[in-house]
Amino acid sequence: MSLDDDNGYGKGSGRTDDAYSTIGGTRQTRTRLPDGEGGDGYGAPRRPARTSRSMVTVVGVVVLLIAAIAFANMGGGRGDADNGSGSAGSKPGSSSTAATGTKPVTGKNGSIPSGFAHDEQGAQSAASNYAVALGSVGMFNAETRRSIVQSTHDPAVVDNLLTALTKAYSPGFLKNVGLNEDGTTPGGLTFVSRTIPVGTKVVEQGGDTATVEVWCTGLVGMAGQGSTKPVTATWFTISEKLKWVGGDWRIESSSQTEGPTPVNGDNRASTADEIAGAVQGYGGFTYAR
Repeated sequence: MSLDDDNGYGKGSGRTDDAYSTIGGTRQTRTRLPDGEGGDGYGAPRRPARTSRSMVTVVGVVVLLIAAIAFANMGGGRGDADNGSGSAGSKPGSSSTAATGTKPVTGKNGSIPSGFAHDEQGAQSAASNYAVALGSVGMFNAETRRSIVQSTHDPAVVDNLLTALTKAYSPGFLKNVGLNEDGTTPGGLTFVSRTIPVGTKVVEQGGDTATVEVWCTGLVGMAGQGSTKPVTATWFTISEKLKWVGGDWRIESSSQTEGPTPVNGDNRASTADEIAGAVQGYGGFTYAR
């Protein structure tokens, strides 16, 4: 699920001009990830991702931003190994990833789950689902982006965040990720932008506020024959500062760091058509945690 001050966002939003459906329920997504060294399945060897050290976070992080920037600007070396995920918090036990027995929320705010419990589990569920939404393809369209931001954020920060995001999702940025300047996908290709939460950790909670870290993996890129920006996998941790507003958890501010990143397995990298077929044939998660 870090932007440069040069982009003028200060403490604001998520994407740069450089160039998340969900977990849980009964539908699970399985997608082959590219090999670490055996090429990317598109006829060319994998290029290392560009470092994200030139980015700083702004209010309301857009989760696959770092991935999208690296994807659109491949060619540099990796940054240092520090992923910034060692903040204080209780050590998770075996119950952290076990089924809780608590039924998922039934409410929705637009297409995003809502009505989370006013407790630790509810905060973790909200943070996970918001990470998914903010890393989705919908963020690349102005209308759906507005709906996602309004459904996930504290109303007090929405206007400034949307203003910053409008500048971030510029025609140049969209072009860099392989889209048309209006955010549409070129014919014959499938744009992929998905975030999949792997685990959550409550760093701090008290009354009407909570800070939750969501460890995620993500897919971003363009699938299909002729794609010059193949789908790649990324790992990152999103820290969301949540506030209880209007009977639900909402994001007040958030940040993103790289990793923790596991060692790549020896899976064969799928072809462009296989990836496109998987994305079209496997729906995303509908509820996280």
